[in-house]
Amino acid sequence: MQADKFNNAMARQKASVDSSIAKADRQRSVLLLLTGDGKGKTTSGFGMVLRALGWGQRVAVVQFIKGTQPSGEELLLRSHFPEVEFFQMGTGFTWDTQNFAADQAAAERTWQEAERLLQDPRLDLLLLDELTYMLAYQFLPAAAVLQALRNRSPSLSVVVTGRGGGSELRALADTVSEVKSLKHAYEAGVQARKGVDY
Repeated sequence: MQADKFNNAMARQKASVDSSIAKADRQRSVLLLLTGDGKGKTTSGFGMVLRALGWGQRVAVVQFIKGTQPSGEELLLRSHFPEVEFFQMGTGFTWDTQNFAADQAAAERTWQEAERLLQDPRLDLLLLDELTYMLAYQFLPAAAVLQALRNRSPSLSVVVTGRGGGSELRALADTVSEVKSLKHAYEAGVQARKGVDY
């Protein structure tokens, strides 16, 4: 009886999935936003980078905020995938710098690299890690960022990570995923762990 119930449920699910696949009849690049207060947004973005590299696609990474402490993702890409363009703002976390003018200038320099990559017709995937903070802190003009994302190279898919990002970015994105924090080891006094947290 349980096997019959399971098989019937899977048959209904297959019919639903097949119907959805049949309706998806357009091929184009996509803009993805990975947001929320939970751990794993950057990790998910780099997972997509590795997925694209696995298919032999051209990939680039621009990291805002991070860059003073090496991460496992950075070490892997720099040592095994030197063809991946990798740019970092290099200032570290804003609560460490506490310098709006310097952080804004660094954000603008880093955004120039991102703008160039957004127009590169050779690229398949661009990760803009922690870009949402640049909008939240008003280091970059939101209207210009949204326009650049909208007018990117037609074949380029873009992954944006970070908390928030604003309603306009959410509306522009084709896919929005929210990572929710239910519990974090750091809250119990556990230090960040190499290979897990960075």
